[in-house]
Amino acid sequence: MPHIRVLRHYIHTPFLIASALEFTLIFAAVFTGHASRHGEWPIWSEYWPTATLFALVQIIAMAAMGVYESRLREGYPGMMLRTAVSIFLLGTMGFAMLAFFAPSLDMGRGVLLFSATEAFVLVAVSRWITNHLIDEDTLKSRVLILGTGHRSIKVATRMRRKSDRRAFVLVGFLRQQGMEDLVSEHGANVLTTELSLQKFCVTQKIDEIVIAVDERRRDGNAPGLPIDELLDCRTDGIEICEVQAFVEREAGKVDVDLLHPSWMIFSDGFVANQVRLFIKSAFDKIAALALLLLAWPIMLIAAFSIGIGSFFKAPILYRQERIGLDGKRFWVMKFRSMTVDAEEGGAIWASANDPRVTTVGAFIRKTRIDELPQLFNVLVGDMSFVGPRPERPMFVDKIRETVPFYDQRHKVKPGITGWAQLCYPYGASIDDAKEKLQYDLYYLKNHSLLLDFIILIQTVEVVLVGEGAR
Repeated sequence: MPHIRVLRHYIHTPFLIASALEFTLIFAAVFTGHASRHGEWPIWSEYWPTATLFALVQIIAMAAMGVYESRLREGYPGMMLRTAVSIFLLGTMGFAMLAFFAPSLDMGRGVLLFSATEAFVLVAVSRWITNHLIDEDTLKSRVLILGTGHRSIKVATRMRRKSDRRAFVLVGFLRQQGMEDLVSEHGANVLTTELSLQKFCVTQKIDEIVIAVDERRRDGNAPGLPIDELLDCRTDGIEICEVQAFVEREAGKVDVDLLHPSWMIFSDGFVANQVRLFIKSAFDKIAALALLLLAWPIMLIAAFSIGIGSFFKAPILYRQERIGLDGKRFWVMKFRSMTVDAEEGGAIWASANDPRVTTVGAFIRKTRIDELPQLFNVLVGDMSFVGPRPERPMFVDKIRETVPFYDQRHKVKPGITGWAQLCYPYGASIDDAKEKLQYDLYYLKNHSLLLDFIILIQTVEVVLVGEGAR
């Protein structure tokens, strides 16, 4: 199986296998690190809890740096650079902080350095072997797209690169007689056959058929769905999947161009679990207080720097009206990063290299320091840590006129970070808002404490690398 679903969130099996293997290697590195430092092996019963925590922290650190991210296109060198930052900076520091509160887990600075170094070497060798000597396609499902019309274009255009197909091999697009061909011009591999669908799938070793037929009913020249042949395939053990569900699973979004209200009504997800909402609310407030205690020196320096930039003649904080839960308006707080007269001509989206951004503002935007005052919005309950980013009322009015289902994103609390912020760069147009909505709908449909945790740890990468900031 190329993927599993945990608490409604899809996780690709190859990444689970990779993380499990690397957990084992890092776990072993703690014992070899101790032996390298002291010349003897540690006692298993006394050292396995330390090794387990060290390996777990390192795996989380690598996930936070996007090492297991399916869209990563940087290749082996880029992956190992991120791994080095994860192991030697985030993971080692994170373990050291945990060991400070649990001294029995402390392995000593020498052992820590040896363990981190040997863990990096073992992981590097393991990845080189898997990248060069093992055909990763053996772990992927072979997928056939049934259809070559409008609905299949989504797969042809959005999943062109091999890095976009990390959990499946796209065999091609099967064109039936009388079916319109729109995907060839996008470089898609269009297939035809005289065999039955069931026999064709056997010869091509197909594991899954994705239904992307524009017209399902037989009407004139339109072939419609080959129900009997699909039934034969299903009873042979071949998975059958709707293109909407396929895009949701593989791209992590709900495609609004393929979306019908009936699909939202009858699909799983969109669950309002009161226990989860209570836990999330409690976590938000506790975490906001903890972060304020940790971040107040940074906030103080940021406030002083902003004040110096304007000779303390302009506001340090910036209040802006946004749309929140159930369409209610609230005032979001941020450190001021633009000139005071930035919107004298009216509200506009920020752009790359925006001339309205001050020198200090550019830095605090890049590092997300300007977002820290929103911790107070979390404390008062207007926002959550994780959720769709709140938008300004005038932009919401424009977007909802052209983008369907846009108001659905207001069914959950807006967040400081979110799934759309991780999956799509900063949006500065109606088209960008539509793209981000698709990721927001995925979060709305599948939100859980697990997905919130994944989003929070991957936000570390955004802060450190500075991706998407404007």
